[in-house]
Formats: sequence, structure tokens, C-alpha cells
Amino acid sequence: MKQRANTATEMRRTPPATDGPLLRVEDLFLYFHATAGIVRAVEDVTFELQRGRSMAIVGESGCGKTSLARAILRLLPRNVHTYKGRVLLNGLDLMKLSEERFRRQIRWREISMVAQAAMNSLNPVVRVGHQVAEPLLLDHNMTKRQAFDRAAEVFRIVGIASDFLQRYPFELSGGMRQRAIIAMALITNPSLIILDEPTSALDVLTQASIMNTLKGLKKDLSLNFMLITHDIATSSELADEVLCMYAGQVVEHSKAQRFYPSPLHPYAQKLMASVPTLRVEKKPEFITGQPPSLLNPPTGCRFAARCEKRFERCEEEPPLFRVGEESVKCWLYEKG
Repeated sequence: MKQRANTATEMRRTPPATDGPLLRVEDLFLYFHATAGIVRAVEDVTFELQRGRSMAIVGESGCGKTSLARAILRLLPRNVHTYKGRVLLNGLDLMKLSEERFRRQIRWREISMVAQAAMNSLNPVVRVGHQVAEPLLLDHNMTKRQAFDRAAEVFRIVGIASDFLQRYPFELSGGMRQRAIIAMALITNPSLIILDEPTSALDVLTQASIMNTLKGLKKDLSLNFMLITHDIATSSELADEVLCMYAGQVVEHSKAQRFYPSPLHPYAQKLMASVPTLRVEKKPEFITGQPPSLLNPPTGCRFAARCEKRFERCEEEPPLFRVGEESVKCWLYEKG
């Protein structure tokens, strides 16, 4: 097989000839069996991600962010109750692919993922370089020398000296392990990289360093990211678009330049009001109450019980309304 490129410039992905968005998700559902009943983790999710853009997925813990990512990548546990909808990547309907074809053609080749807790994602008794190069050895028919040369190049791109290829995970710091996981996600030059809390459990300086690395990768390699995070301030560094989720549903999809200064949905407004500010004298707010249980979510608007703007119409479940270029799931925008 022809050896892969060895420079960041040559790594830049050429957009496919297909028109339309890079990723389109339509009416996606993912439910799980649990002892207490059926957990409706992802319900009726629809959105698009255009080429050359990055998306932040924000919301409280348990709102379905990671479940949405796993549904896209088909990393599903055994207790799945319902899994249906459409996921199109470059126009190809991934839901129609067999598991074997999806594994060989899509997972880690076209869509890769940086999971939470880097140390738990690395095998402690296998050298880091072999773990990073493994996808090339398994599915790309490369020689060991070619795969390790590629791994060394990706290490340099994410800011790790190639000497660390021969180290074990416990010999790397937390920030370096996170960079190694990012290198693992980059190794096959995928179309889309899903980042699940890539800076959690890291100190502030290391978080800033990792985010600067990701911004550089986005700019230099034209990568598409989906960033799952609780840290709204961090997400603003990378995102072009924001998908706000609540209780398993998308409640707002907006461009970042619109979302961060003035979100539309009352829940998103409360999220932004909870973020401390440096340049404005403003006391952070909080959201009263608790998110609803996904075992038995309420009828109507799921945020209504915690919303200061609720009214009679909120007893019915709202659709996603278009407001300019944004989408918002709230009856306040029924007339646009």
C-alpha cells in the first residue's frame, strides 16, 4: 500500500465530491433497558453539520450528549432497547451498513472518538506507540515501519516527541496521555472527530494547552470536530455551531456567534447565565429544580417545570421552530 503522507500539509483532507453536509442526523432514537424501565437517552434528534465546521454539544449531565455520540459511532452496549433513525456521512446512510462493513469502512477510518478519562482508554501494559499505530496495522495493510513512522508524525503534530512512542501510559503525564488519545483519533485522517470532555480532570494550564492544540489542528488540517462538554467557556474556543440538549432532546441548534451572546431557548439562556464573566459585573445564576428522569420524562415541554417563562401551551410538546438560521424547541417561537 502506498505510504501515508508525512507532513501536516499533506495530511489535509480533500473534501469529497458529494454535495450537502458532512453529517446529517435524522429522527435518531436510542433507548436502553434498565432495571427500573426503559431509559430514553436520545429521542428524535435531528441536525446537520456542514463541512469545515465544528460543533459543541452542551447540556447538563445525563442529557444524552455521550449517548448521541455513541449512537453516531455505533458503540452500543448490550442493553439497547430501541436504536433507529438515519445517520448520513457524506451522503452515505450509515444505519444501513452491516456491523462488519461499518467497522472496516467507518469506525475510526471516517469517524473517530476521543473518550473521557484518557488513562482508562489506554492499555497500561502496551507501549503507547503500538496503541496509536494499531488501526493502521489492522485495517490499512501497512508495514510496522510505515505505521510507526505515521504515528511519530502524528505525535509531533499534537506536541509530543516521537521518543514517547516507546513509553508506557503510566510514564506519561495526564496532559500527554490526552494528547496521545488525540493522536490515536487522528491516525487514520478521519472526516469527523468526536471529542468527549477532552479536557476533563486536567489542570487549567493543561486544558488551555490541549484546546490550543485542537484549534491548531482545526485550522491547519481542516478537521471537523464534535465537542461534548460541560464547560461552556471552553466550548466557545472551538465551536462554530452549538447543539444544546436537555432530557435526551435537542432544544436549540444555533451558530456559535449567536448562541454565546444571546441563546434562544430559556434553558440555554439559563446555562449561559450560569457562566462567570471576567469583564462584566454579573452574578452567576442557577437553574432551580432537577432534570427530569429519562425513565419517565414528562409530557409536553420537558423543561417546563423549571422554566420561568412557561405558559399553557407548554403542556404540549413543541416541535423545532426555525428562527432565522437557528432552530429552537420552544412554543415562545411558534410565530418565528
